[in-house]
Amino acid sequence: MPILLNKSASAICEQMAREAARLRILITTASIGTRIIDCGVASPGGLEAGRLMAEVCLAGLGSVSFVPSSAELCPGLAVQVHTDHPIEACICSQYAGWQVSAGKYFAMGSGPMRAIGSKEPLFEKIGHRETSSMAVGVLETGTIPPDDVCRQLAESCRISADRLTLLVASTASQAGTVQVVARSVETALHKLLELGFDLRRVESGFGVAPLPPVSHDTMAAIGRTNDAILYGGEVTLWVRGDDDSLEAIGPRVPSSASADFGQPFAAIFARAGGDFYQIDPHLFSPASVLLCNLDTGNAFRFGQTHPRVIHESFGIRRG
Repeated sequence: MPILLNKSASAICEQMAREAARLRILITTASIGTRIIDCGVASPGGLEAGRLMAEVCLAGLGSVSFVPSSAELCPGLAVQVHTDHPIEACICSQYAGWQVSAGKYFAMGSGPMRAIGSKEPLFEKIGHRETSSMAVGVLETGTIPPDDVCRQLAESCRISADRLTLLVASTASQAGTVQVVARSVETALHKLLELGFDLRRVESGFGVAPLPPVSHDTMAAIGRTNDAILYGGEVTLWVRGDDDSLEAIGPRVPSSASADFGQPFAAIFARAGGDFYQIDPHLFSPASVLLCNLDTGNAFRFGQTHPRVIHESFGIRRG
């Protein structure tokens, strides 16, 4: 029996609504009935709001937690994630592949609503779609979505607007920072998909990446959260099949395989003229990947973390 992604994510949303005061989040209802869970726009949010937001992104099919960061990379916390449903959790749900726009409004959309209403070509590759009477989405944005955006998303998902729940947070917030850094496994899987690897071979995924200081400047926040994965993310994937294909594709998976690799993301973005689409898409993957073959018992590690870039990006000063 298939797992219902939006139903699974909705259960976490109900928990968040019940504990709104503890989580420091705001629950509002748009005039057309859409429920808005503000985790970091007008609300302060926090670490736990970000952790739960990340689990919503994963459609409840992955666990997110905080662990001590590697002292070599960054003092403080790291965001750890694991899942036994990598395609459903990370590609069908967590990947921010829905560009949501209406008038001057723009946000990157993720969450299980994508499996219902998104027109992304990747769904043709993985062959997973969902029909649901409810939808849950996550918007990376510094602005509460207006009614026309809520209506557009509901219509795309073929549901009434009052059956849609949207979680929102700016990247320049605690929750927004956490939910982006929780994408280490997703970036490895998406890179493999782009390289033509059969994701059905992947049984489980685990990842960890350092949690950067929150920047109040949105572009700086985007830079730091990207760098956390590009230069500090470490991912382990448990896979099936032959070793030769893993050894062949492995060197192409880490971020270091990209020609754009080497500088903090903010510098790369500036060099691209502020246009994300001028950046090599193969840059967006973790610093290192360990492929563990369940059929042969062999494991292969590719890439490594790069503390120097993390230190430069995060701007941590020593007293």
